[in-house]
Amino acid sequence: MYAVIVSGGKQYRVEEGQRLKLEKIEAETGKSIDFDKVLLVADGEKINIGQPVVEGAKVTAEVLSQGRHKKVKILKFKRRKHQMKQMGHRQWYTEVKITGIKG
Repeated sequence: MYAVIVSGGKQYRVEEGQRLKLEKIEAETGKSIDFDKVLLVADGEKINIGQPVVEGAKVTAEVLSQGRHKKVKILKFKRRKHQMKQMGHRQWYTEVKITGIKG
């Protein structure tokens, strides 16, 4: 059984027991969170597609940790102009473990 959920403006295909890193969610470590924006629920041959979301479907997950990804380096360079600018960015994430899919 799997589902497609929306979190942080992105879509994720999730299964029970799967661990994934999402955009930062304001929740404490160890707490349970629910995802109500479920676009698709599939159980074997039975597939339920929402328009735009599946009514009554819910995916529950447990928050494992909060953290930051590796640094993304940005380099702006203009040739023959003696101009170069370096920047960096570290994005926050929330690591979750999918505990249940109800659809």
